[in-house]
Amino acid sequence: MAFDPDTGEPAALLDGRAITAARTGACSALSARLLAREDATVLAVLGTGVQARSHARAICRVRPIREIRIAGRDPAKAAVLAEELSAALEGDVRAVSSYAEALDGADIAAATTHAVEPVIRRSWLTPGVHITSVGYNPAGREVDDATVIEALVCVESRQAVLAPFPAGSNDLLMPIRGGLITADHVHAELGELIAGHRAGRTTPDQITLYKSVGVAAQDAAATALVLASAREQSIGEEITLR
Repeated sequence: MAFDPDTGEPAALLDGRAITAARTGACSALSARLLAREDATVLAVLGTGVQARSHARAICRVRPIREIRIAGRDPAKAAVLAEELSAALEGDVRAVSSYAEALDGADIAAATTHAVEPVIRRSWLTPGVHITSVGYNPAGREVDDATVIEALVCVESRQAVLAPFPAGSNDLLMPIRGGLITADHVHAELGELIAGHRAGRTTPDQITLYKSVGVAAQDAAATALVLASAREQSIGEEITLR
């Protein structure tokens, strides 16, 4: 539900799942635009759900992706997603049998899982890869310690990602609790990269990691864009509340 910020009146009822998927994929694509190598052509998509779909579509808008590899717990779902994306995106889209196979040689990796054990492992990564990790499971994490330690880590919000369990990110909180890194290991927020207050990638072989936990301001901004577009195009049904 969206409300008019001036009056508090209900302004629209929207499908929040679609908006969350779009804005999450868009922020990951922004991280790729800011941090991935310019010549990145191979994308690994880990997961087969709504976020996997939105990430594949969004990241292809910011880098010249020519190959997409999809891996998930269910090979049948990975095959269905590969067929769906093949019809919508250019390049070679195919399902592979494992996360390791998807990551081998990938320039960008989009982790969109509910994994307990890491699906991003340092030994599976190619130098120079950019990783986006948006999955969440209170019992586990998507990215292993070795990757976090080595990577240039960027986030939406330090406050959000480092919030006490269960609100923050286990991917960062676990190695912090283990004494492997400190909170200062978070290099930058996306806003700091955009504003030029912090530098992004410095070498072609550098591993970069964007960890997302989602912040409400992004949902509000995305909703405002959807409402503005709907009004311009006269989309939707007007309802009078009595």
